[in-house]
Amino acid sequence: MSLYVDDPARLGTTCLSDGRLLGWAEWGPQDGLPVLLSPGAATSRWLGVGAGAAEAEGVRLVSVDRPGLGVSTPAPARTFADFVDDVRELTELRGLGPRPAMLGNSQGAPFALACAAAGVVSALTLVSAADEVAAPEFAAALPDELRDLVARVAEDPAGAERMFAGFGADAMRRMVLAGSPACDLAVYEDPGFAAAYGRALDEAFSQGAAAGYARDTVLAMGRWPFDLGAITVPVDVRYGEEDAAHSPDLGKRLVSRIPGAERTVVPGIGGALLWAAAEPILASLVETVRREGHGEAGGDRWRGGPRGR
Repeated sequence: MSLYVDDPARLGTTCLSDGRLLGWAEWGPQDGLPVLLSPGAATSRWLGVGAGAAEAEGVRLVSVDRPGLGVSTPAPARTFADFVDDVRELTELRGLGPRPAMLGNSQGAPFALACAAAGVVSALTLVSAADEVAAPEFAAALPDELRDLVARVAEDPAGAERMFAGFGADAMRRMVLAGSPACDLAVYEDPGFAAAYGRALDEAFSQGAAAGYARDTVLAMGRWPFDLGAITVPVDVRYGEEDAAHSPDLGKRLVSRIPGAERTVVPGIGGALLWAAAEPILASLVETVRREGHGEAGGDRWRGGPRGR
């Protein structure tokens, strides 16, 4: 058993109104506080947060495969707005409403921000968030290779998408491990985590192409077409101090663009923060939802907090 992840309690798919399937996985009690998880690049629904964290905090954590990843039906040329519509419909169909909280990790963060900007979630926590690297203010701070990728996405998004579609599970795993500090490798090389991560990657690319990952990456690495300044829900942004992969300034500028957002930098960890410190992250999100008075789930009052407390 891994110290860092555990298997989903429930797995399934939901048929949307246009006939597409959206894959999901759940952890924690079914009557817990609904929290949607927008997972990182190509990790699919299978990889949740730290082991036991959802149960400990009384959270019904629902991880969602974006279109083209895992078991979710591909949606070529999809946009951030399309994902928001999918989340809005899934929330209703799965009884997660009227507005669940949301957790966005790594490349899943801009998709979660789009949901917050559209008002379909009640609170948002971002962990190791992929920043808007195409923002002009970051140009001088980016490594040469990343700066070239950002330029390619801007100049030829279709060509960049074809290039990203050449990735697979093994290439993704090598890229993540090669860019990780020792504190993160202690998580990623844990046998249980490595097995769960490998399974998540394998399912993400199981449709025989990397089109879902490629579309995600082009959207995330381009200019974001939603207004961060219009976000009115509480936003908590957290980075590991050793994280050199997700934001040139560990989210400092990102937080300055979101009204009322708060930033926490955690020492001794990098991009593996979500699995190394999941319980305090979820506990803070639960407290925010309680403070803001959002606890409705499926028409019944959420039963109000961590089990055994």
